[in-house]
Amino acid sequence: MIPSIPQPPLFRWLYRAYVVAFFVYLALPIAAVAVFAFNDSQFPALPWNGFTLDWFLGTERPRIGAFHDRAILRAVGNSAFVALWVSALSVAVGTANAFLFTRYRFRGRDLLYILMLLPLVIPGIILGISILVETSYVANWLEDATGRWFDILRPGLVLVILGQFSFIATFATLVIAARLERFDRGLEEAALNLGATRWGAIRQITLPYLAPAIVGAALVAVLMSFENFNTTLMLVGSDAPLTIAMFDRLKEGSTPLLNAVSLLLVVGSSALALLSIILRRDRG
Repeated sequence: MIPSIPQPPLFRWLYRAYVVAFFVYLALPIAAVAVFAFNDSQFPALPWNGFTLDWFLGTERPRIGAFHDRAILRAVGNSAFVALWVSALSVAVGTANAFLFTRYRFRGRDLLYILMLLPLVIPGIILGISILVETSYVANWLEDATGRWFDILRPGLVLVILGQFSFIATFATLVIAARLERFDRGLEEAALNLGATRWGAIRQITLPYLAPAIVGAALVAVLMSFENFNTTLMLVGSDAPLTIAMFDRLKEGSTPLLNAVSLLLVVGSSALALLSIILRRDRG
């Protein structure tokens, strides 16, 4: 609805009702997850049997809470390990890509840019299968040629990192490049005229300017890594990240423990997203 164009009262009320219904539709599943995480029951469903914190703090079976379930905590550690590596690699490559695509003109640049964007339009499960097939082929070839076992190219956390990095780096590139395009290159030229080296000018002027985008890209990469399921499912080994561990638990039967873990993820993700917004506002 365009505010500057007069609208009939009925249309305005219908539009407001649509907006309210839309946000209720989005928030209702999250609210249900949050509510049943505190239900004093073995099942995340009605009826409501009372309030409890057992699914967060419980220490005895069958009500071991999220903070005491060793398998869940180990999965969180695996996800954190993967997310930190994916974030670091994505930001490093994304920053380099941003300079490449915004500062240089060369033959094949447009084709290379399209290739960089391809992982965004390829379904995650297809991307995971493709990476698994390719790395397995390379691993088999290397093993036949050298007689050594290449675990790094077999399903496991390293392959999960490479798989997630293959598409999350594209998001980091787009976020950082969008800010770099607004940078006044005259500031770098002034620094060069005053005796700074090319790297010194970038380190002292350009990178601080890009800091909000770099931090934002890092936080987005962490969030995307934590919630990724399709690509991770194809590449995971014995050490499962949190999404895969929750999926395995769900196959055994849902309990409010999964609701508790989901609620903690929602709170953590919201906190990181809020931090990203605050950093962007504070640093402009």
